[in-house]
Amino acid sequence: MMRPTPSSDLRMRALGLSFRHLWFATVVAALLTGCDESLLRTNTETPAATQAEQWFREGQFDRAGQAFMDIAASDRAQRDHFHLRAAEAWREAGDLDAAAKSLEGIQVRRLDSAEQSRLDVVEAEIALARRDPARALALLTLPEEKLAAPFKLRVLELRARAQAANADALGSARTRLALDVLLQGREREQNEKQIRDTLAQVDAEALKQQAASLLPNDALRPYLEQALRARGQALPQTIANPNEAVGVNGTATNPLGAEGYRAAHVIALLVPVEGPLKGVAQPLRDGFFAAFFSDTHMPRPEVRVYDSGNDAAAAVAAYQRAVSEGADRVVGPLRRDGVSAVFAQATLPVPVLALNQPEHGENPPPGSAAFALTPDSEAAQAAQHMLDRGIMRAAVVVIASEWAERAAVAFRAQFEAGHGTIIGEARVRDADINYATAIRQAFADLHASTGAPVNDTGVFFSMTPRQARLFMPQLKLAGYGNLPVFATSHIYSGMLNAGLDHDLDGVEFCDVPWLLDAVAGLPKHGDISGSLDSARGAGARLFAMGLDAYQLVPYLDWLAQHRDAYLPGATGQLTTDVAGRVQRVLTWARFQDGVAQPVNGSLQMSPVPVH
Repeated sequence: MMRPTPSSDLRMRALGLSFRHLWFATVVAALLTGCDESLLRTNTETPAATQAEQWFREGQFDRAGQAFMDIAASDRAQRDHFHLRAAEAWREAGDLDAAAKSLEGIQVRRLDSAEQSRLDVVEAEIALARRDPARALALLTLPEEKLAAPFKLRVLELRARAQAANADALGSARTRLALDVLLQGREREQNEKQIRDTLAQVDAEALKQQAASLLPNDALRPYLEQALRARGQALPQTIANPNEAVGVNGTATNPLGAEGYRAAHVIALLVPVEGPLKGVAQPLRDGFFAAFFSDTHMPRPEVRVYDSGNDAAAAVAAYQRAVSEGADRVVGPLRRDGVSAVFAQATLPVPVLALNQPEHGENPPPGSAAFALTPDSEAAQAAQHMLDRGIMRAAVVVIASEWAERAAVAFRAQFEAGHGTIIGEARVRDADINYATAIRQAFADLHASTGAPVNDTGVFFSMTPRQARLFMPQLKLAGYGNLPVFATSHIYSGMLNAGLDHDLDGVEFCDVPWLLDAVAGLPKHGDISGSLDSARGAGARLFAMGLDAYQLVPYLDWLAQHRDAYLPGATGQLTTDVAGRVQRVLTWARFQDGVAQPVNGSLQMSPVPVH
């Protein structure tokens, strides 16, 4: 029997689909050519059928397709089976026109249930190539729980493409999430890129509406957040409000009796030893070991440091080595791509406390957590703090930088979610010294007032200490000195500098309590910074994070199971949310006579549990 001649239009579209999804087709073809007996019912008693299957396994799909058609012509009992096999072969060759012709006249009732499912999938791919996604979707309503893994891969990938072609981008993204857990390595990376590309086509309001309907730990939520961030928008955060400190039932002599405490035996600390993040890793490492040497629990866990290198592969190798050498807890890595790669492993035999968020905001695997100091979290808490004060209108001024932009976006999302109004926004460049234009822009909808403060209006800004010292005098000069002003921690150098910081008097900002010596039971910041350079200046908050990383390890399981519990940490009251992220409730401080002082009624930290 002669092979059907394909039309050039459909063949080119089929080849286009094939090449565009080659990464996926290669995986599935490899799985199918493994001759899964649950998928194929082949008459192996005839030499011709055996040879045709051999050609299929070898990737000689055109040759196999013609051979299957020849067998079908001479074996009426197996005709429908071999027509289906021919269609599958020509589909693998990228010739959907030939596949369609081979299916003409096929009698579905003569196929068994598995073959009928395979027929639906081939016909769905033909329909998709013919720009009929609705028919493709109708054919792909197969019960996923009954599908073998290789076949399920193909069904899900086809369904995702059909949904995207049918203008259901959110449905396509959801289907690709189901596909994602079945993939590894580059195939998984490509699938996740497809999710991001698909959501990039969805308007911001639809993304927000979808996010509002999801549980906080839904795997789709990080992708929605990333899509919104690309548009300069964000989702409001759930601000933690824990009310019970961990370890309240323990004693110094019996720390194992402390509520929630689970001792580690060998902790692996994964940080880069060299490279661009060495300066970030050093204060983290020093803080971790400062907490270790302050630990009164004997015997202390053994801590081993592993070089996580400067790429994702090195981080995964460090994790695997640590596990093979007996670690029962892993802290790190630090690079975001490394965190993603460690979390994405097929199995995670030892739980991880990552020292950053994953590259694309993915949720950590069950039992693991991600810990980071983010401007987004600070800005969201600043917005909520202002709303709680009855401030419903805000002017926003931030420095033109990646971290400050994140703060501005997060502030707007949180403030507007609480029914607040942004009256204006402005950006200033690092080299600017005259902020008059930016201030006018931020207050475009509010006239300067020199009388009593406008009760429901405030100012939010995020800048470095140098820029903040320039901004505040100019804000007052413009006539807005009567308004309450709030900021992120970036305005505070972490060191006493009353002369320079006098211009910041009255500004409230959120920060890690350790810098303000507001945590009982931890070494005083002033004492440590006097002897360790890494605990001063820019490294001070990272040092505090290292202190907390060590303190968190024995309590992670408890915090994951008790959402109202918190660890009184150096960087704040620490809790974990349902998505596996460590959340920090920060301390509020105000500059008075150039000195940062905790605000009365702000977060008062309980003593750190004795380990």
